[in-house]
Amino acid sequence: MRVMSFPVMLFAAGFGTRMKHLTADRPKPMVEVAGRPLIDHALGLAQDITPSAIVANLHFRPELLLDHLTPLGVQTIVESPLILETGGGLRNALPLLGNGPVITMNTDAIWSGANPLQLLLDAWDPTRMDALLMGVSPERALEHSGTGDFTVAPNGQLTRGAGVVYGGVQIIKTELLAEIEDQAFSLNVVWDRMLAGGTLHGLIYPGTWCDVGHPSGVRTAEILMASDV
Repeated sequence: MRVMSFPVMLFAAGFGTRMKHLTADRPKPMVEVAGRPLIDHALGLAQDITPSAIVANLHFRPELLLDHLTPLGVQTIVESPLILETGGGLRNALPLLGNGPVITMNTDAIWSGANPLQLLLDAWDPTRMDALLMGVSPERALEHSGTGDFTVAPNGQLTRGAGVVYGGVQIIKTELLAEIEDQAFSLNVVWDRMLAGGTLHGLIYPGTWCDVGHPSGVRTAEILMASDV
């Protein structure tokens, strides 16, 4: 196992509208799964790889996340007045993350199996990759519909299309963020530039993943976690 340390960016700024009543009084990352806030499950995976820093972007009901994350040593940055989306949010956090590659994590999923961050670190090759995304086979992607977001070639290069679901975890170089003129933008804009250059790569996760972006995902994730015990 290679020893490598990158900062981790936790995306925690969304409104969580698909969660309906569960986010009436809290941001989505504070919705509990198996007695712990969703963001704590992501944070545990991040802490396991001993990152150089952990940063979370906040927007909706930020005070609840500030109170929760600050004692845990997580640096936070509140997006106001606009929510900046994934690309804009990552760029906005670079003063805390530095200029090198960053691991980004969505905080609304549960992973069952090997730590996906460590798998990415083990496979990372900066000489040919500008980003390395963790994909999940559709049959292992619980509470997610559709046939996937990317096709993975034998050499790991990605193209758009059915094949694997993006699991919300990646290593990404950040230089291209400076080229985007919009203040708020999706990382898909950056990925498209990497796709054009053949530098967007992916792995297929060997375990199971559960999308906890809507209420039914909470129970499914808890059943998945119980099966690991």
